[in-house]
Amino acid sequence: MSRRGVTLVEILVVVGLIAVLAGLLLPSLQAARESVRRTSCGNNLRQLGLALVAYESATGRYPAGAESREWSGNRRFPHQFFRWSALAHLAPYFEEGKLFADLDLTVPLFTGFGSNAISNQNREAVARSVPLFLCPSDRGRPVSPVFGPTNYAVCTGSGGAGGTPFETDGLFFINSETRGRTVSDGLSKTVAFSESTLGEGPTASADPAAANPATAYAFIFFTPLTAERCGNARNWNFTDLRGFSWANGEYRTTLYNHQRLPNDASIDCIAALMTTPDLAKLYAGYGWRAARSRHPGGVSVTFADAAVRFIDDAVDPAVWKAAATRAGGEAMPRPGGQ
Repeated sequence: MSRRGVTLVEILVVVGLIAVLAGLLLPSLQAARESVRRTSCGNNLRQLGLALVAYESATGRYPAGAESREWSGNRRFPHQFFRWSALAHLAPYFEEGKLFADLDLTVPLFTGFGSNAISNQNREAVARSVPLFLCPSDRGRPVSPVFGPTNYAVCTGSGGAGGTPFETDGLFFINSETRGRTVSDGLSKTVAFSESTLGEGPTASADPAAANPATAYAFIFFTPLTAERCGNARNWNFTDLRGFSWANGEYRTTLYNHQRLPNDASIDCIAALMTTPDLAKLYAGYGWRAARSRHPGGVSVTFADAAVRFIDDAVDPAVWKAAATRAGGEAMPRPGGQ
């Protein structure tokens, strides 16, 4: 009895069926992986929220969004170079607190000009990549040779007064000492943290191709920010990529606001106060930096009560701005999400 072999047509049919099945399954697998990554990202934000609650309980206030203070080692030194972020100040309250045991916040982050001018005793600590500060949906690796990166930033408020970092209407600003009991809008309705994407591309670029809103920022040399000034920007990623340092308290890294919607189509805009006789304000960074993520359709945020919610990109602008303020008195519903 003769045995019939498998024909080429039959092989092609089987291969075609496998390809069709793979095409059907691949999007589901990718969606499942992203769901896991988003959950992990939300867990990171939850840990940040719990650390914030513990810090406020222990000290009676929230940490400053950034520091500006005189350095005893050089009293003519720009106060803004202290620059320590809220994440740095929260370090003792993280489960990974041992990673920060040798962090010395009594000296400025920068003791000179340029990204490499880091205080000697902090050089190694601030270069560490901390998994807690990185969303697994993003690139997950440093974007600076001397700093550890962050996907998470604290909210300064609605972005008013041209993106000022001083005395803002949110929980955090330069030298802020916000107390939980003064958050009259309610802790469950006031955003503390959100995520924002890590930067990509060249630094200090004048090439318009670098102006990708998802991963870049525009830089101007005038403060306060205005729509016209930002619209005429000709510099991008000035000296460093976005999210380059969890230790650095400024709008390129650990500060953001609700001037723009989540994953806004407009590129973020950053500026620095380059000329002033006031050493407490010299080189202060202004910004309109949006919450941004690699998650389809929205961003995850942490409220001041440590609750984490996923906010849709199409959230009502009034609700989004109301959620950024600590005492705005807005009669707005709580932003929805998961």
